[in-house]
Amino acid sequence: MLQLSLGDMQISWRDIIDILIVAYLFYRLILLVKGTRAVSVIYGLILVLIAYYAAGQLGLYTLHWLLANFLGSIFLVVIILFQRDIRKALAAMGAGRLWRRSNVEKEVLDELVLALVQMARKKIGALVVIEKNMHLGDIIERGVEVKAKFSRELLQTIFYPGTPLHDGAVILRGDCIEAAACILPLAISLKHRCERGTRHRAAMGITEETDAIAVVVSEERGTISVAIGGKLTSSLDEIRLRRVLTAAWEK
Repeated sequence: MLQLSLGDMQISWRDIIDILIVAYLFYRLILLVKGTRAVSVIYGLILVLIAYYAAGQLGLYTLHWLLANFLGSIFLVVIILFQRDIRKALAAMGAGRLWRRSNVEKEVLDELVLALVQMARKKIGALVVIEKNMHLGDIIERGVEVKAKFSRELLQTIFYPGTPLHDGAVILRGDCIEAAACILPLAISLKHRCERGTRHRAAMGITEETDAIAVVVSEERGTISVAIGGKLTSSLDEIRLRRVLTAAWEK
């Protein structure tokens, strides 16, 4: 049996594998919560642990008892606080996000960018959601089935003002427009409610819950925005839009 010796400590190959797996899981966890509101919650839990330790050292028995009971249910607390993040992580794992990549072709990307830029110049509002590894079947079912090969002309026709399908989101899967007039979950932050319109809040909402990419064309300002991971990047020109979408698809 392969073993390493560090002083009086014996480390077997099973211990090494165990350490590597746990380290990888922590690495994925850090990537998952990085830049999200979960970071603030983690900081709060760390402060509670510090307060628990300090209360024990200083003899603050009542506070120590209260924190001990709180930490005794920490597993349940973590599930309640991070239920959306845990659901998103499990869905991503089930979809094979750790090893799969998007199958959107460069030609579709080029056509999509041109269509969005043209609609922005004409101030035609649009919301396009690009499916990655997590399937959006429940969103597609709530819309109008299209199942047509993507083209710039078709996308512009769907969002042309006055057409029956222009209000709602288009779901793009690979080189196919799966559905139109889809209703998306809205971002729930009060800040988003005050500063953003319905299309922008819907783009942030769907990307908070899935790994999809959402692109919004504002009919008021004629600007293009991209939502990824619940965060919105606004005022993109053609070059920056193509760069952002390419990086997001290859991620």
